[in-house]
Amino acid sequence: MGGAEHDPRAYPLRELTGVDLDADPFRQFAHWFELARAGNDPDPHAMTLATATRDGVPSARMVLLNSFDEHGFVAYTNYDSRKGQELAVNPYAALVFYWPELRRQVRIAGTMARVSRDESEAYFRTRPTGSRLGAWASPQSTVIVGREALDQRLEELAAEYGEGDIPCPPHWGGLRLTPSAFEFWQSRPNRLHDRFRYTRQTSGWLIERLAP
Repeated sequence: MGGAEHDPRAYPLRELTGVDLDADPFRQFAHWFELARAGNDPDPHAMTLATATRDGVPSARMVLLNSFDEHGFVAYTNYDSRKGQELAVNPYAALVFYWPELRRQVRIAGTMARVSRDESEAYFRTRPTGSRLGAWASPQSTVIVGREALDQRLEELAAEYGEGDIPCPPHWGGLRLTPSAFEFWQSRPNRLHDRFRYTRQTSGWLIERLAP
């Protein structure tokens, strides 16, 4: 990671070697993720999601990891948002997790596609009432005249649905990134960090050490 120099004493005396790594990057991620959850990192689920237009103009934002398994990494959003529109024409995307307490970073690249409608609706039903109403109230990524318009729309929807069921909006749902590459980064003194890249091959995953 670039940027200003830091006091080397701030870096924990950890190292990452090929012996430490699981042959499966999903299991390796799960191990680090559980350590981040068990530690003092404020939000281990937070990740940067980078997308691009059809012409390759990038954009990035912070989102929350909802779930992951051997099939990929899932986040939920408004499909009409900027990221949703970009992914509709260019499925290539990247994720970045950074856990400062562990001084660890994970980069994941691949393609992203919508999860099944049944999966989106099942998760939507588990969300708090306010979040379900908010998914209907916000025309995400569009220009609005002010906060008052959102608050008013939220009040209207709350009155409309009352104590009844709030359906999942057709424009809202999950996106799953299917990885083609992972990179695991561990900070080390003197900027000589440890980096290992997994690249998907026909027969499995190729693991290579990268220069910091």
